[in-house]
Amino acid sequence: MLRSQKGFTLIEIIAVLVILGILAAVAIPKYLSMADEARIKAAQGAVAEVKGRLASAQAKYMMQNSGTAPTSPQLFNYATSANGYVNATNLANVGTDFSIIVATGTPIPITVTAVQGTTITNVAGNFRAAGDP
Repeated sequence: MLRSQKGFTLIEIIAVLVILGILAAVAIPKYLSMADEARIKAAQGAVAEVKGRLASAQAKYMMQNSGTAPTSPQLFNYATSANGYVNATNLANVGTDFSIIVATGTPIPITVTAVQGTTITNVAGNFRAAGDP
């Protein structure tokens, strides 16, 4: 007598597992690269914010100094002083997820070294003050 058998055969189960394995092999590397790209874009956004703060500091400096444009070292000193544009406290406000270095120089270098504790390379920018030669 033939009985009605319900269920999957071993070949069907293996076929499904192979398909899932192929999908995982394609999707996981794509996801990891997307996470890295997101960190880089976030770091670029942080650099842009620091540039915006430096631009605001430059405008305020010029208003306080009869329109005289600062050089990069003057702007760096002004922005990192008590004016609070890019001091350590405000850099933390860019986001606690970012490790940012703003240093003196011509132009002013801005570098993000880490996002959420993950090291980032080659995410940097420069801000050239209006008074630079």
